[in-house]
Amino acid sequence: MKKNIVRAVAAAALVLLPVSGAMLAVPASAQLGGIVHDPRNYSQNILTAARTLEQINNQIKQLQNQATSLMNEAKNLNSLPTSTLGTLEAQVDQTRQLLAQAEGIAFNVSDIQKGFEARYKGGALTGSAAEMVANAEARWKDSVGAFEDAMKVQAGIVTNMGGTRTSISTIVGASQSATGALQAAQAGNQLLAIQSQQIADLAAVMSAQGRAEMLDAARAAAAEAEGRERFRRFRKGN
Repeated sequence: MKKNIVRAVAAAALVLLPVSGAMLAVPASAQLGGIVHDPRNYSQNILTAARTLEQINNQIKQLQNQATSLMNEAKNLNSLPTSTLGTLEAQVDQTRQLLAQAEGIAFNVSDIQKGFEARYKGGALTGSAAEMVANAEARWKDSVGAFEDAMKVQAGIVTNMGGTRTSISTIVGASQSATGALQAAQAGNQLLAIQSQQIADLAAVMSAQGRAEMLDAARAAAAEAEGRERFRRFRKGN
């Protein structure tokens, strides 16, 4: 018992050591049951464990961000489930067919040259009286047919408006629910295609209308030239 007391007093004495007339406090290691507890080492271990946990949390967040990024990239690669290409192609084909049905002088350079040579100038205006009558009737048929063709094209384009409206509604709805950049871009491309189809329809109407007006103007000019020829023959006959 006396030995244990002496040891305790000696341990307490080691805690306070004289340094230059002052007392310096030194942390003592607690010993219980043969196990030594160092407070400084324990605190360091706690700090190290906290830092390690923080690093693990940061790594988990990085992995989560990478997973989110991969999911977004996957969405950006999804194609738009809706397409109006078939409808647009059908509308364009319909307009082209209406233009191709043009009677008399068609939308073709060689046909125009042949038609004008045969009925609107040259020998067509200086032939016999029977030839003049036949050519005048052919020119009248060209003009009437051209206006009929223009009206058919206009009617076809008016019919296309219903399909165009449906296509626009479909694509706008699909673009509003687009889940990625690719779907949004494809929706924009389809809207541009619809706009291009409308511009093509407008060009077709203008072409058909212009053809009708030019043929009618050519008919009037040919009739005037033919009238002068008839008058010349009449005066020569007298």
